[in-house]
Amino acid sequence: MKRTFYLLLIGFLVIIVSSCSKKDNEVESVQETVKNDSRTRFLGNYNREFNDLHDLHLTAALQNGVQPIALRSDTLLLKDSLVRLPDDLELFKMYDLTHSIPFLVPSAAKLLTDISINFRDSLYRKHLPLYKLNVTSVTRTEEDLSKLIKRNTNASDNSAHRYGTTFDVSWKRFDKIDSDTINTLSQDKLKLILAQVLFDLKSQERCYIKHERNQACFHITVR
Repeated sequence: MKRTFYLLLIGFLVIIVSSCSKKDNEVESVQETVKNDSRTRFLGNYNREFNDLHDLHLTAALQNGVQPIALRSDTLLLKDSLVRLPDDLELFKMYDLTHSIPFLVPSAAKLLTDISINFRDSLYRKHLPLYKLNVTSVTRTEEDLSKLIKRNTNASDNSAHRYGTTFDVSWKRFDKIDSDTINTLSQDKLKLILAQVLFDLKSQERCYIKHERNQACFHITVR
C-alpha cells in the first residue's frame, strides 16, 4: 500500500514540477537568505504574522492565475493550465468541497504539496504522530461563487479563489494517519507546527497568507 502511495505521489509531483516555471536558482537564493535570517521563527501571533490583505492576494492571483471559470465543466478547456488535485493522499485530503473544485495552477499545486510535505517532515523530525492536512476550499467557478454568496453574505464576488492560485487549509481539522497509535496531538499544537511551516514559506516570498478566524483556515495565494 505504501508503495502505491509513493508511486502516486511521485507521479503527482512530476506533473507539477514539469508544469511549473519557477527558476530553481532564484528559489535557492531566497532559501539561503531565509536560512541565515534569525527572524524566521514564528512566535505565535497568528493575526500579526498572517495578515496579508485581500488586495495582495488578488494582485498575485491576477498575475499568476487563469481567467475566471464560468462553469465546472469548463475546466476541461483548461487541462493544460490547471492541475487536478487528488481527493485524498497521506499528505492532505479535500474536506467537504461544496463550493469549489480541486484544481490549481501548477505553481499553486506545488506550493500546497510543499506545505504538506514540510508539515509531515516537521512532525517526523519531532518524533510526533503523523497527521494530514485538510484543504477546505480551492478554485471557485463563477457558478460556485454565486451560490456561495447567496449562502454567505460575507463572501467576496472578487475572490482570489477564482483564478486557480488560492486555497484554504484548515487550522482546526487534522486527520491522524495511524489511528491505532494512542499518541495524539492537540489542535493547538498542530496549528502551531503548521504555522511555522507557513511562516517559512511566506518568508521565502512564495505566498501570501491570511489567518481566517471565522472560517478556521489559512487563506493562501501563491506568489
